[in-house]
This record gives sequence, structure tokens and C-alpha cells, in this order.
Amino acid sequence: MTISPNKQQRPPAEQLYADELARLKKSDRDPKPPGWQLSMKAVRRFIMGDKDIRTKIVCAPSLIERAMVTLASNRALLLVGEPGTAKSLLSELLASAICGSSLLTIQGSAATTEDQIKYGWNYALLLAEGPSPRALVPSALYRAMQEGRIVRFEEITRCPAEVQDGLLSILSERLLMVPELPGENAVFAAPGFNLIATANTRDRGVNDMSAALKRRFSFETVFPIADYDQELALVQSEVARLLAGDGLKQQPSPEVLEVLVTTFRELRQGVDREGAASERLSTVVSTAEAVSVAYSIALRGHYLRGDAGQPADIVEALAGAAAKDNPDDLKKIRRYIENKASKRKGDHWRDFHAARHLLP
Repeated sequence: MTISPNKQQRPPAEQLYADELARLKKSDRDPKPPGWQLSMKAVRRFIMGDKDIRTKIVCAPSLIERAMVTLASNRALLLVGEPGTAKSLLSELLASAICGSSLLTIQGSAATTEDQIKYGWNYALLLAEGPSPRALVPSALYRAMQEGRIVRFEEITRCPAEVQDGLLSILSERLLMVPELPGENAVFAAPGFNLIATANTRDRGVNDMSAALKRRFSFETVFPIADYDQELALVQSEVARLLAGDGLKQQPSPEVLEVLVTTFRELRQGVDREGAASERLSTVVSTAEAVSVAYSIALRGHYLRGDAGQPADIVEALAGAAAKDNPDDLKKIRRYIENKASKRKGDHWRDFHAARHLLP
């Protein structure tokens, strides 16, 4: 059953920004790489935004440009970085702008098999008819090759090495063999096909990629947002979008978001905004998690008290968002609130400091 985009919890980018993509496609007069629905200039504009197009991610324009050039070539793209740095979002935006669909996705895990990456079988038809195109169940990768689209491979380093290496011939020869089928048993990649993979730097060493597979990728590192004002604006806009999806108009105050974003940045970087050293958490307190916390405190305030969230809500949220499984992180958060927040000016910082007893 198809659900209307405005009733989905999280519509894919090609549905969420369908109007922008249609406008860009209509006005696009620049040259397009083979198989692409938009030119590189239009893809960059879709992602980076301007006065008429919403900015969807905060990163260096050069990163977007290098990623697009890679995807137009015969090399696959690997986005690496800390968890929560919007690698998956960037891959989704690139796929939706380039080929109109971001749904051809493989989720990597320890349980991912080579069959899930390439193709499977309808066993009822297989037993009745034997190997045939009708009995074959194409994977996302298989369909992407047939249709000339981008396939996304999330958390590729979570897969066993032997499963990863199933991509070697596909990425080098641009064909997928199906030896079970008689006669024509190869799928040749149509123009526009390529692959975007993501990997967390925290997962290095879990199932590291072979040297042969690494050679078939261009590596691009996605860094946390460096500028405070940009991060604050992004958190504010994303929370507004999430709340609007719930039909809620009241948003956390700028003062509450200032406390939240400042706290997350300083616990992430180990340096406060005055330049003094601060304790850094062992876990990653990313911008994505800041958005999630801001959203949760807005929901807490609306449904439990009838307000838009308070600084004290941030203290309670930090226990689950920042201090996950390391008790030392909880101690660091407590010391941060006691030593840093207590020196900041404003009622919102005072309320944040006064709520430190809410930490478990």
C-alpha cells in the first residue's frame, strides 16, 4: 500500500523535495552525465541550496563536487566519518537528485549475505520451472545496474569481508554474472549506474575492506559541522520540520537551542567556546543527535506541560543521548554542567545548571 508523503514519518528525499527537483529539472540547461536526470550544477544547487532552494546539508561545496565527479566516472564513492555526520543523508540526496530514487539501498550488517547483495530466488518458481528470469528476485544492486541508477550501500564495513569482495567484479567490469541462467546470463550496467557506500570511522577494524576493493572507491571524509551558527541554524530548521510533520507549531526557544548546541559541541570537541580545554566524551554527540534531542524535548514540553521545552529537559536527555554505555561519560557531563554551565550568563544557563540533579 502506498502512503501519501505527508502521512509518512520520513519520506525519501525525492518525495520530500519533489517540487524542487521538478523545478530544477525544468530549468536545467547544463550538460548532464550519461544516465543522470540533472546536471552537476543542478545537483549541487539542490543539495547546497540558494535563495529559491532549501539548504539540505552543511558541508564544503568541494565535497559535493568531488562526490559528483566520482559518481559520473567508473569509480564508486565511499563516504567515511564519525557517526551522525550526515553520510547517509548525503548519499540519499545525491541519489535522489542524480537518478530520481534513493530507495535502492543495501543495509550492511554482520548478517548480510552475498545473495542479498546480488540476487535471490523465488523458490516456488525455482522448483517448478528451474532457474529462469521469472524465478530470479533482483536485489537493489541488480535493479540499479539494469535501470542505470545509484545504489546505496549503508555501513559497508559491517559486512563480512567475503561479502564485500562480491562487489569487486561488479565495480571493475560493470557486469553481474548469473551463472544459474542458461544463455544470456550477464547483467551489464546501464549508463548512470554507480554505488555510494558509507562507513563509520568508529567501525574501522570490524571488517576492514580489502586493498582490491578500496582501489575501486574514491574515499571522501564527511566532517562534523565546524561553524557554530551553521549548526545552530540546521538544528533549528530540522526541528521545525519534524514538529511541522506532527502538526505542532511551537518550537524550542532560541535560548534552549543555544544551550543544547553549545553543550553538544563542547562535549564533542573537548574545547569550550572561550577556547579553554574541556572534557571530551567517548561517544559521538553529533548534530543528528542534537536534532533528535531538540525534537524530544519539544515533544516532552508540548505533551506533558504545554510548553516548548525547557533547559532542564536537556539534562535528562543527555543521560541517554550522550552517556550511552560508559559511566565515565556521565561523570564528564556532570562536571561539565557544574564547571562550565555555571559560569555562563542568562536564565537559560542558570536553569540548565540548576537541573544537574536530574542526571542519574
